[in-house]
This record gives sequence, C-alpha cells and structure tokens, in this order.
Amino acid sequence: MIRWVYAFVDRPRDHWAAAAEFWTAVTDTTLSAPRGADGEFATFLPKDNSNACLKLQAVAESHGGHLDLAVENPRALADDAVALGAERIADHGAWSVLRSPGGQLFCVVPWHREHRRPPVVAGTRVDQIAIDLPADAFDAETEFWTELTGWTVSKGSRPEFVVVQPPSELPFRILLHRLGEAGPTSTHLDLACADRWATREAHESLGATFVAEHGHWIVMRDPAGGIYCLTARNPETGRL
Repeated sequence: MIRWVYAFVDRPRDHWAAAAEFWTAVTDTTLSAPRGADGEFATFLPKDNSNACLKLQAVAESHGGHLDLAVENPRALADDAVALGAERIADHGAWSVLRSPGGQLFCVVPWHREHRRPPVVAGTRVDQIAIDLPADAFDAETEFWTELTGWTVSKGSRPEFVVVQPPSELPFRILLHRLGEAGPTSTHLDLACADRWATREAHESLGATFVAEHGHWIVMRDPAGGIYCLTARNPETGRL
C-alpha cells in the first residue's frame, strides 16, 4: 500500500534559486537545507504541523518533475513495478529509481509516517501530478499506474485524460494526459484553484508567465522555466 506521495520540481541547477523562491512563495513554505551528494535535493516545509509533500531537485536535464511513492516495503513495491514493465535505473538499498513503461522516472522510498496533507494556501493547492504521454505509450502507462497503485481510475474531463485517484489522505493524484503529437514523456504540476484568474495574477507578480488558456485550466511557466497549470478544480476536494 502506498502510504504517501512526494512530487518533485525538477529544474536545471542554474535555475535552482529561482525555482526555490517561486515555489516557496506560492505554497507558503520554507525551503530545507540542501542535501544529497551535490546538494541537489531540498524539501518545501509547511509552516504548520502538516507533512511535506513537495520537493526540489537540481537536474542536468529537466522533464518537469517526478514522483516518489513512500511505502513500508520499498523493495517489494519496486519488484512489483519491474514485474509490471518498469525498468530499475538505480538500486540504493532502502530506495530505488525506476522508469515506467512510458518513460516516466519515479522513486520508491521508505514511508516515515507522513499522514497529514498541507492546507489550502491562498485558495490554491498543489494536488496533481500530470504525466504527459505520447499516444503510443498511453494505454500501457494507464495499465501500469492502475496496477501499481491500486487506486481508483476514472475518465477525466476530456477524452485524452485519465485520473488515477488515491485515498483522500494522500496529497497527490495522477493525471495521465495523452498527447496528440510524438515526443518524450514529461511531467508537470497542477494546482487546484478557487479563482484561477486571481491566482494567475498573483503568480505573475512572482515572476511566472502566462502560456495558454484551455477551458478550465491555464498553462503557466515558472521563473525557472518549468511548465505548470492552474485548474478550476476545487482546492478542498480536487473536483471540478
């Protein structure tokens, strides 16, 4: 059973400071001290007594982000992922790096009793990890995440969306997005917003830029160059 989920904001090293400043502001968090062999990891720490669920990683080449699945037995879940078609990229003993059949990197890590979601901040909540997939990888990727997580799977608001919905106590759901064009698999974060237009203005004041508007969501670019979306979903329930 997946006990907790972390989403990572993966950005190039030379944009680390810009990413840290922006995402701490929009999530009302503080940034932990850097850690890792090269100081490449940091965690966005909530200011209340909730558990962190968002992290920052400096990378050589960014495909937007990735997710960590926290479980009581990481080895067993990693083995299950491999049996379902994932590739094990690195085995670090207590945790593993894997690549899904569709090309999405993710990690399986130990659970440290995280259980309390961060609150809604200024009418918004970062609550969705969107995996953007070429059409020829979409069906296999949907089957993979359905089987690996054991979560509820449903059709999204558009034909190209599938939602992998976790239990309500977990901080992120997965949105699988079938793209109309060929290209590499990538990931971005989505925020549920009580007022996405007001949120757009607030984020622009922090250095983000508008990219496009698509019905009930707005595509933005953060000051570090990463894409993310502001959606019309309710930040308390995650639903439209």
